[in-house]
Amino acid sequence: MARLDGRWSSHPMAEVRSGCQVLPWDPTRSDLRQKSSAISSRWKSLSLTLLALALLGVPALGQTGVNDVHVMPREVDKPADPPKPEMLASTTGLSAHVRPMKVDVDLVLVPVTITDPMNRLVTGLDKANFQLYEGNASQEIRTFSSEDAPVSLGVIFDSSGSMASKMDRAKEAVIEFFKTANPQDEFFMITFSDEPEAVSDFTNSVDEIQNKLVFAVPRHRTALLDAIYMGITKMRQAKYAKKALLIISDGGDNHSRYTENEIKSLVKEADVMIYAIGIYDRYASAMEERLGPQLLSDITELTGGRAFTIDNPNDLGDVATKIGVELRNQYVLGYRPNKVVRDGKWRKIKVKLLPPKGLPPLRVYARTGYYAPAE
Repeated sequence: MARLDGRWSSHPMAEVRSGCQVLPWDPTRSDLRQKSSAISSRWKSLSLTLLALALLGVPALGQTGVNDVHVMPREVDKPADPPKPEMLASTTGLSAHVRPMKVDVDLVLVPVTITDPMNRLVTGLDKANFQLYEGNASQEIRTFSSEDAPVSLGVIFDSSGSMASKMDRAKEAVIEFFKTANPQDEFFMITFSDEPEAVSDFTNSVDEIQNKLVFAVPRHRTALLDAIYMGITKMRQAKYAKKALLIISDGGDNHSRYTENEIKSLVKEADVMIYAIGIYDRYASAMEERLGPQLLSDITELTGGRAFTIDNPNDLGDVATKIGVELRNQYVLGYRPNKVVRDGKWRKIKVKLLPPKGLPPLRVYARTGYYAPAE
C-alpha cells in the first residue's frame, strides 16, 4: 500500500490507549494503591518492550523527506528470528540498526534510486521488490540495505565567465546541499574555468567548504571534462565505499584536454555516482551550450546518478536539496556473480523492479555495469 501526498512517516505508527477513571488522590485507600501499582507495572512492562524493540533494531519513527512516496512494509506472520550475537554486540558501541560491514572483493554493490511519475522518491520497498541481472543471468541478491550510510562527496563547481549572473545562486545551492549532510560525511571541492583547481581537500567541516566557496570568481572558459577527471582521481583517496560527485555548471565543455569518450570510460570504471545540475539558457547560442544537457545526462546515467536541467537560477537551491535527500534514501543491492571470470572486461548490470500492486509506473536509476577484476 502506498501513500502519494504530503509528508510521510517512514514507519506505521502504533497507537496505545488506556482507559481509566480519574479519582481524587487518597493515600489511605488501599484499592487506589493497588490500581496505581498495577498501572505502574503496565508502564514498566511497556517500557521494557520498547527497549527490547530498540535492541532488536526496530527503527524509530521518522521521515524520509518532503517530496517522497513511502511504501508501507509488508506484514509477515511468522515470528522474527532471534537476534544474532553480532547484532547485540553492536549495540554496545554502535547504534542498534548498524551492522558490522565485511569487505568482500567479489561482492558487487549496486546503489538504486526509485522515483514515481512525479519525480518523487519512492522509499519503503524491500528486497523482494527487486530483481538483479548481470548480462542475461539472474543474480541472487545477498545483501540489501536502505540505511543512510556516510558518503565521500566532491563538489565540482563551475566558475567560468558565463556563470557571472548565476554565481550567487549557485553558491547558495551548495550551501543548501550541505544542509542534508551527516556529521560522518567527508567532502572536497573543485572549481573550474580554463582548468580545474582543487580548492579544498577532504574535510568533515562544511564551514571550511563554504569559506573557500566565497573566493570563487567567474572568469575565462569551461574545462568541465578536466574537472570531472580531477574529481574521479581525487575519489581514490576517499575513505567510504559510497562515493558521489555533484556538478554545478551552466554549459558544456569548451576547453578540456580530455575527450568525452575518455571521461565516459573513466566514470564507468570508477564506481562513483555523479549528479549534475545544469543551468542553461533557453536560447543557447554556442554549440557547447546546446550539447551541455546531453553531455551531463550521458555521464550521470552511466553511474546511476541523475542530471537536473533548469533554466531559472532561483531553482538551484531546491534541486540541490533534492539531490542531497536522494543520496540519503537509496537502496543498495549486493550480489556475488554466479560466474566469476577475472578478465578485466565490462559486465552489464540490469535492475528490474517488482513494485507492490497499486503503484503507478516507477523508474529505476542504477549503475549500468562494472569492470571485472583483471586478476
